[in-house]
Amino acid sequence: MGKIVTIHSSRGGTGKSLISVNVGAVLASRGKNVCLLDLDFRAPSLHVVFKMSPEYWLNDFLNRETEIENVVQDLTSKYGTRGKFMVGFADPSVLGIRDMSMKDRKWEMKALQRLLSLKDLTASGGKIDYFIFDTSPGIQYASVNAVVSSDVVTVVTTMDALDIQGTRSMIKELYDAFGKKTGILLNKVMLPVGPPTFLPLTDPEKDALLKQLKETFDIPIFGMIPCYCDVLRTSRTFIFAFQNADHPFTKDVVKVADVLERM
Repeated sequence: MGKIVTIHSSRGGTGKSLISVNVGAVLASRGKNVCLLDLDFRAPSLHVVFKMSPEYWLNDFLNRETEIENVVQDLTSKYGTRGKFMVGFADPSVLGIRDMSMKDRKWEMKALQRLLSLKDLTASGGKIDYFIFDTSPGIQYASVNAVVSSDVVTVVTTMDALDIQGTRSMIKELYDAFGKKTGILLNKVMLPVGPPTFLPLTDPEKDALLKQLKETFDIPIFGMIPCYCDVLRTSRTFIFAFQNADHPFTKDVVKVADVLERM
């Protein structure tokens, strides 16, 4: 059965979806069968990245209106990955978002059962090795379900004080409560003192930040990704790691994929 990796954050704007897409793509390029799912039903974004408007959405699967095989799109040929690269999208329409925001607890419990059933999904190349859940930020029913069903949670945070505070709260109230294997991925890193810089951090700077992070969160650090201006300026309508294989951001994402493969 595949490993479920939930990419989560306390707030929006941390780069969670960018990380989800590129980590999933890197794993698929290595020959792993990957199923990337947009579980951010409040602000879906993966349909923009992949330019897709499928017949069935993940909403339909959770509503028990269709099966997951009709939802996920096989994009292996499009991107030429060695492993299967499959993606499922959340409905971005106003009606779809409104419908998901009105679900009650009974529905959410049934939705959790549907998420747990995903581990039985297979691709033509065999079993799914990794499910990547790009979930909604904060503690919403949908994000809690994603965390509960996951094997590993990667929490994406910036150095913003509210992000740090929110992440610490979620570690205590959510991840620890469910006993989830959790790690921090610090994104858009800039030095905490001095003028803003968008240059890659030196090794001493990284070591100092790692020490600070370990003291702050007391859970493993999966990686640190500096704030790259050119990445922030991209349209997000393509997979950055595939078009910019030698970019430092891509190399940082590869390191995150390395961590997940070792777990």
